[in-house]
Amino acid sequence: MLAPLTFAHGPAMKNRFALAPLTNLQSHPDGVLSDEEFRWLTLRAKGGFGMTMTCAAHVQRQGQGFPGQLGVFGEEHLPGMTRLAQAIKAEGSVAVVQLHHAGIRSPKALIGQAPVGPSDDEATGARGLSTAEVEQLVEDFTAAAQRAERAGFDGVEIHGAHSYILCQFLSEGLNRRTDRYGGSPENRSRVIKEIIAGIRERCRADFSLGLRLSPERFELKLPEIVALAAEVMAEGRIDYLDMSLWDYAKEPADEEFQGRTLMSYFTELDRGKVRLGCAGKIMSGSDVRACLERGMDFVFLGRAAILHHDYPKLYAADPDFEPIARPVPEAHLRAEGLSEKFVGYMRSWKGFVEEPEKQAAE
Repeated sequence: MLAPLTFAHGPAMKNRFALAPLTNLQSHPDGVLSDEEFRWLTLRAKGGFGMTMTCAAHVQRQGQGFPGQLGVFGEEHLPGMTRLAQAIKAEGSVAVVQLHHAGIRSPKALIGQAPVGPSDDEATGARGLSTAEVEQLVEDFTAAAQRAERAGFDGVEIHGAHSYILCQFLSEGLNRRTDRYGGSPENRSRVIKEIIAGIRERCRADFSLGLRLSPERFELKLPEIVALAAEVMAEGRIDYLDMSLWDYAKEPADEEFQGRTLMSYFTELDRGKVRLGCAGKIMSGSDVRACLERGMDFVFLGRAAILHHDYPKLYAADPDFEPIARPVPEAHLRAEGLSEKFVGYMRSWKGFVEEPEKQAAE
């Protein structure tokens, strides 16, 4: 866990700990970086994380998924992004922006118009994108990567998970298109492959590129995601694949594929020079080691990184480190660099934050 990890492109991580891209609601309504989000992220870099990744940053104004979301769609975002990249890299951490578009999950009240997705969606009122608009989506993901590069970031990660727009394209149920972006698994994954190609062609040779995928849920089929993972790793255009497993030790939800861990379907693939990482209930030192022992190259910490900004340093001092027990007092989270908005968001995570009455009694 404490050994460096190299990539085909871009700088090496000084250890195997990456900060997962975490929604935190802390930036300004226009997507400009706030001092609160700057503090939250740079504190993790100071805490020893080998890679510090931003929250999902939207590449189109209409792709915003939540209030206070960091933006990467306009030139107005460059000053804050530049400041952030410099501060993260000054701590010896690899600085990465996660590129995102919420698609049909963009709240209409937030974006001021009907959301968009691969196809019309009655449940959300979303309209399907035209072929030209899908091409523009590819362009905007690519342009956002170039913007991150100009700001000084080491690389970007493409968010293709959690039923956001790229994940929606992968879903046969949500993607009912009849053009080259719909139909077969190859066509449904075309938008992701075109974004990968665009970033590789238009960003510098040493710019790092990752891809996050969900293996199941969200109307996805495990065999299709395994095949896509195998294909993008074989092509070698990405530097790492980030699998969002929800629980690193779980078996697949589909009974047909149970009897082994979900993780194993990906660790057994030939990855060439591509590194493989995962997220999902990785909390204790033993969890961290279990992921590497089972074939992962590195881990993405979410909740554990919220609880302890210096988790890598705590692990280095004690490989059997156990995070603080939940629920935690709000004061603990504030001391760990969370603003009131972020603490408020964490209250929506069941069992994570102590109830106010209990804190008052103490």
